[in-house]
Amino acid sequence: MRAYSPKNDVQNKSYYQDRFFVKPSIPRKDVNSDELFNLDLLSVSESISVLDSYIELDHLVLLINSKDNFNVISHLKENREYDFMVELSAIDYIEKRAGFEIVYEMLSTSKRKRIRVKTFINQDDTIQSVEPLFRMADWSEREMYDMYGVKVINHPYMRRILMPKDWDGHPLLKTYPLHGDESASWYEVDKIFGKEAREVVGPELRDSAAVDRYDTSRFARLGHEVSKGTPISQGNEPDTPIRYQEEGGVKLFGKKLVTPFDEIETVHLKERK
Repeated sequence: MRAYSPKNDVQNKSYYQDRFFVKPSIPRKDVNSDELFNLDLLSVSESISVLDSYIELDHLVLLINSKDNFNVISHLKENREYDFMVELSAIDYIEKRAGFEIVYEMLSTSKRKRIRVKTFINQDDTIQSVEPLFRMADWSEREMYDMYGVKVINHPYMRRILMPKDWDGHPLLKTYPLHGDESASWYEVDKIFGKEAREVVGPELRDSAAVDRYDTSRFARLGHEVSKGTPISQGNEPDTPIRYQEEGGVKLFGKKLVTPFDEIETVHLKERK
């Protein structure tokens, strides 16, 4: 059992004080320290160029050229018993390196070992599909294209998988606005009602946490209750008392089910029990 550490002020503590703090990298081990991983590396290196290799968090990491991705995945599957493609995705390094890092995570159920194959492509480059080797790559590669715009060639059905097929942009790019761009704000309105209804309907509210306290069409009033659609603006709020329930409590067949609420008699706890 882990030792208990007090968590009374955990929300007030920052993880680091230095604003320029750089998190230390994960320690890397030499591949020679693991016999099975060393054999895997030697087997791949016989026919394919490996740019870098190391062990990180009990994974063998292989850095390869992007043009060799299909051959490496095929070799690991057919010759080294890595029979599961667990995951594949991309990382946006467009600002720093003008491209994407592509990551393939593979598992050998017989050896109980994991290999992470990594490669890099420029933003406008393409990469070979590995769907013929692992069927799970079908949806993963489509999602990689949909979310990041990574172009995968020789895929059997390369189109968007989460966003509509006519969507503009790729939502997981670091340059993509958090609440969507101009086209995203009007997408549902344009598709359902047409662009001519923009002035009537208004743009889509894409910030789910935003509450306009003067909007009585979509939100309840804050502090007091008014009829739906009541025009309210700053400095023009009706003086309506707060009501917690029906006057006189709740009755059924002449009997009180809920007694009237009395704010004065309520007890406020000073701290949570």
